[in-house]
Amino acid sequence: MADFEGEARASGKRANTKAANRRAILAAARRVFAMIGYEATTVRDIIRETELASGTFYNYFKSKEEVFQAIAEDSTHRFRAHLSEVRARTNSLEDYIEHAFRAYFSFIAEENEEAIKAGAPHIALMGVRVDTPEMLAVAEEIRADLERSLSGDAAAGLDLEYLTAAAIGIAREMGDCMLRRRPVDVEGAARFASGLVLAGGRAMMSR
Repeated sequence: MADFEGEARASGKRANTKAANRRAILAAARRVFAMIGYEATTVRDIIRETELASGTFYNYFKSKEEVFQAIAEDSTHRFRAHLSEVRARTNSLEDYIEHAFRAYFSFIAEENEEAIKAGAPHIALMGVRVDTPEMLAVAEEIRADLERSLSGDAAAGLDLEYLTAAAIGIAREMGDCMLRRRPVDVEGAARFASGLVLAGGRAMMSR
């Protein structure tokens, strides 16, 4: 019994250490990417920002690309919680589109707040790849939300797959543009993006 308990404690400690090391690498990578930009960053730069040995880094990631993708996946996962809040408090297409864009632009502005204050390059994390499980789940949630927000007749007049792709594409491109501008204008970006999507949707439904 004592041996079993000891093994359980050791196993738990190893799991905690692995989780802590992974968090340390991701936190360090965020800082380095924000300070010198993704393209200029090397694995060595990331390792130097941690207290870990080079070999430890490679136990978790093979390259800076894998680290960047892990950060993007984490950000996408956390954004889904914001999207759930939008879903819970909106009941029309107009409200959903406007609040969803505002939630996204606010999220990435907060994610990059320290980098922006320091005058460093921002890191566009959302949608690095569109075929990851997290991104596919977000796209499916948005498509379902749009369908729920539309009446039957209106939904029949729109291609929801195209509408979802358009909304996500606009969010990604405008979000990156918004982060480059000073001051960062979340409200302005949200108004423009939602107005663009809603106007386009109305035009398609009136055909």
